Order: sequence, then C-alpha cells, then structure tokens
Amino acid sequence: MWNHITKKIIIADFKQGILELDPISRELQTIVSRYQGERLEGPNDLVISTDGVIYFTDQEMTGLRDPTARVFRLYPDGCLQLIISNGPSPNGLVLSRDEKALFVAMTRDNAVWYVPLLSDGSVQRIGRFSGYYGIGGPDGMAQDAEGNVLVAHSTLGTVFVHATNGELVMKIKSPRGVHTTNLTWGGPLMNVLYIVESETATILKVDWHCDGWLMNLEKE
Repeated sequence: MWNHITKKIIIADFKQGILELDPISRELQTIVSRYQGERLEGPNDLVISTDGVIYFTDQEMTGLRDPTARVFRLYPDGCLQLIISNGPSPNGLVLSRDEKALFVAMTRDNAVWYVPLLSDGSVQRIGRFSGYYGIGGPDGMAQDAEGNVLVAHSTLGTVFVHATNGELVMKIKSPRGVHTTNLTWGGPLMNVLYIVESETATILKVDWHCDGWLMNLEKE
C-alpha cells in the first residue's frame, strides 16, 4: 500500500513482517518484524491512516479453536501497539471515513468485526459488524466515498456491500471462480472496483456508482 507521507510502498509479508519499499531506489527494508522480542506470527494485510499510522493484521494459522491472532497499530515514530489479541484469523481491514473505527475481516469467525478507536488510543466494545456463512470467510475489504463497506468472501464468489450501519445493500457475484479474495479501486476517476478471483487467477472489474475511497491518497 502507498504511504502518502513517506512516498514509499508498505508491504505486509507473512514471513518477514512489515516492509517498506522505495520505488525509486528499489531499496527494501524491514519496518517491524517483532513484538516484545518475539517474531510476528504472520502479517497479512494493512491500511494506513491520513496521519501515517499503519494498522495491520498478524494472522498466523488461527481459528475459533485457537483465537490468538492479533491486530497492531504502528505509529510513525516506531511505537507498536497491540489492539486485538483474540482474533480468529484476522485478514483484510479498512478504516472508517472519519478514522474513528476499524473494520477487520475475521476469516474463521466468518464475520467482520467493528473496532472503535477512541481519542486516547484505546479500543473498547469491539463487536461484529456483519456475519456470513459457508466454509471460508471474509478476506479483502474496501470502502467507497459514501462509506459503504465492501467485503470479498473467499469461498462464496461474492463481494458483500454493507451500508455504514451494517445493512446488506448489494451482492456482487463473480462470473468466474468462487475465491474472491482482494479488492481495490482504480481508473482515472477512482470509480472502478477491481476484484481478485484467485481460483482462476482473474482480475474482475465493476464500474461503481460513486468514487472509491483510498484515504492514503487524500493528501496527494
């Protein structure tokens, strides 16, 4: 993901941690790979706030039997804060438009969790924003300019679209395979939704009714 402050690409690498790539020099360096002296279990995805704070999931091979995966917040000064420690396979994540909440796809819970972010840096009253069904679970996520939360389900071949209150307002069905895994925005007006369907190695696209929301591009 592009960091609008450092002008570098931030990468969640399952084995090496959170990395930073300079697109000009092509230098790759590790930002963080340990927490309290122990290696991270397996970073999966990340999102960057407008002030450069990186939120990322540390997934490992966890599930409902062993809900011990984590979600971290990494500040620009290098301070690493644990905000969730009981996640059943946290995966994709997005920030709300006002950055007062974090939405986290908990794949093995087959749900998206809603994580309020308080002004003092604490988190309280974490709950389920939306729930699903099937063998897999939610994977990649995105958000549009209206605040709708888009969730790719890894085995249903579906992108679920939720209003800000969690209500399901639309389903986008894949015309190819059923493993819809990742979402992002593109196009000249940033109003094209791109969907990764990993079963057939296909990139699908949908012309959206409004702009996509990539807050890390807002200061460009």
